[in-house]
Amino acid sequence: MQDMEKQEAQNAQQAEQAGAAAAAVDAATEAAQAAPAEPTVEEKLAAAEAKAAEMQDAFLRARAEGENIRRRAQEDIAKAHKFAIEGFAESLLAVKDSLEMALKIENASLESLKEGVDMTLKQLSAVFDKNKLLEVSPQAGEKLDPMKHQAVSAVPAEQEANTVVAVLQKGYTISDRLLRPALVTVAQGK
Repeated sequence: MQDMEKQEAQNAQQAEQAGAAAAAVDAATEAAQAAPAEPTVEEKLAAAEAKAAEMQDAFLRARAEGENIRRRAQEDIAKAHKFAIEGFAESLLAVKDSLEMALKIENASLESLKEGVDMTLKQLSAVFDKNKLLEVSPQAGEKLDPMKHQAVSAVPAEQEANTVVAVLQKGYTISDRLLRPALVTVAQGK
């Protein structure tokens, strides 16, 4: 009898364990169904390939846009070089027109020609000022500046050595850049 009781206790214990195991399996099944299924390797590969294709497309678009910007910038620079002098040339047209009109006058007196040339010179000076084309004309006694003046000769003079004695030809700067140096004679050292 005791053996039977032991047998029944073991059977009850095994049934209890089997029920617990079945409950655990059911719980695991429910958890597996409730939790999203982990993607398979093929699904991960497909997602990675799609992302790579998207990135390549974005890269190619950005590269094409960069090329377009570079090309437009080069065109703008070429146009700027080509037409940089356009404003200055347009300003000079009035001066040329004045000179041509002066030559058309048949019976011009010396005085009227001189007056016309003087007015044309004023027009030209205004064009130079407008376009920042400035004269370099040092005064006698001014120190020689090799960045703006070119000494053509040295002459004996009653002033300090390497100072301007006379200006042979005016120089010009354009926007603070030397276009042509002033040709000068300078005083010799004593």
